[in-house]
Amino acid sequence: MLEKSLGLMFFLKHPRNYDGGLMYIYLKVTVDGVPKDFSIKRSWLNKNDW
Repeated sequence: MLEKSLGLMFFLKHPRNYDGGLMYIYLKVTVDGVPKDFSIKRSWLNKNDW
């Protein structure tokens, strides 16, 4: 019998010239152990940098 797996994880990633403030939201999709990262075209304002 073939076993299939699926995993979803959202995570924040800062740009290379990060000076605080906005971070980008990414989605990591793992299918049968193979991960792929996708940008969901949204950003998050870091509360600690207000």
